Amino acid sequence: MLLSQALKEWSVAVDALMQGQTILLLRKGGIREVGKQFQVPHRHVWLYPTYEHQKNHLLKSDWAERVTPVAPGWHPNQVTLQAWAEVVHVWTVDTLDAVNALLPFHIWNDQFVAERFRWQPTQPLHLLLLRTYRLMAPISMDWQSSYGGCRSWLTLENALETMPSTPVLDDSMFTQAVQQIQRQLPDISLGL
Repeated sequence: MLLSQALKEWSVAVDALMQGQTILLLRKGGIREVGKQFQVPHRHVWLYPTYEHQKNHLLKSDWAERVTPVAPGWHPNQVTLQAWAEVVHVWTVDTLDAVNALLPFHIWNDQFVAERFRWQPTQPLHLLLLRTYRLMAPISMDWQSSYGGCRSWLTLENALETMPSTPVLDDSMFTQAVQQIQRQLPDISLGL
């Protein structure tokens, strides 16, 4: 499959997805979102690692030590795409309790969750459930200024082939992880 759409996410979160340590992302969107609100316009996306806004004090300790702080505006000269994902479900939640129930299922700490709720408090938090696929051979590409900025989605200059790749979690493990998360959100209907 050829993909040109990418979801920008902290590099440490992309690593967690590629290691099968999480299948869940928490998003409110970037400052430059279309329509000023987070949306999920694509079901299949590249996982585009970012570095600038990673903050180790917002991560659980195991993940915090994996972050090297960078100066504002820093970016690598080349970006390596190692995985793509299918957005399987999207939930929106508007209570802190609902997201706190999910703390065991992602890499962020309770401070991160609280900060997400305080920022743009009239907008819900989006929970993205991803099925991640690791590329057999990573793809390196030059960083471009059009890929910068605080936004969630990118359109890459060229569509890239997702194959060969393999799911990070097999069907059974992925289904089990989805069910564990769904049990924590019994009153919220699935999106997508």
